[in-house]
Amino acid sequence: MAITDNPKLEYESGQSFNDWEHMSDTGDGMVYEATFAPWSGRAGFDAEVRPWGLATGGAIRAGTGNDNVTVAALTAYMPTAPGAQPDGLVNVAGADVAIQRATTATHMITSITVDESGALAAVAGTEGSTFTEQRGSAGGPPFIPVDSIEIGQVRVSSDVAAPVSDTQIYQVVGLHQERYDAPVWESDPTVGEVHFATELPKIHTGNVAKKVSVRGYTPIFAELPRASAWVPAETSHSVNSTEIYNGTLGSVSRSLGQASFTYYGEGNANDPLVRLKNQRLWFRWYQDRNRSPHSLTLGILGIGRTYPAGDHVNIACTVSAEQETADFE
Repeated sequence: MAITDNPKLEYESGQSFNDWEHMSDTGDGMVYEATFAPWSGRAGFDAEVRPWGLATGGAIRAGTGNDNVTVAALTAYMPTAPGAQPDGLVNVAGADVAIQRATTATHMITSITVDESGALAAVAGTEGSTFTEQRGSAGGPPFIPVDSIEIGQVRVSSDVAAPVSDTQIYQVVGLHQERYDAPVWESDPTVGEVHFATELPKIHTGNVAKKVSVRGYTPIFAELPRASAWVPAETSHSVNSTEIYNGTLGSVSRSLGQASFTYYGEGNANDPLVRLKNQRLWFRWYQDRNRSPHSLTLGILGIGRTYPAGDHVNIACTVSAEQETADFE
């Protein structure tokens, strides 16, 4: 039977900054992880996830003269690229870009990209006798450099120089264009992961997907003295039933409860916990401070102060979480 012996409750008293880094694919092309976790959820300190890709602009139109297209000014998220702003955004001026044609065959696909220097660049595919969607194959789109993003493709089926038509330009997101906000994702700040809705296309050299960058803060934990009665945020289940002619039909509903604890503090503006009320914070609980098992809870801190005559000020605290308390070994 477990006994709460030598426990410890900690709260997020500060934050430590982690600059832009590239997240690692965990293996399925959908889940990416950072080297730091958990991610702070306090306002002004929350993590920024920026998959590399086009943000605004970048429309490609037929250019003047032969084998030429005009690309509109654009912005793209490419954190850590030379010339990127602190928020990871790169500004690219509009310009004309020349495409290539086949020399011995007929069909050629040219990818229009933004390279690592923040400049527009054309990357030619391998010529073929017909088009294919297979990257790196004859007549297919090329693999583009890992430090680049693709904003469109130009497909020509003749080896004779000629003006490009708008019908030869392709910019479908996910097929011919990389946007930073596609596919959509959900973040798991507890373990520092990003979960994409679909696998990221592997269109870069080495058959790899685009980069996914993140920066953010991790909580600095401090022990909360004079605390008691910690209750984690957990899911409860209730049963509802509907009477039918030959019996009943049951259904189960779930409800996430608040975490809570009692804190005996100053109860005024000088109290470090009172100053953090209504903030989204991490709380870390150890049933035994000398052992590894612990739990993490992220939620908005609410307080209710009581000032009894001749007794200690006690503060009933709630933590309104969006997810269950997570347990770690």
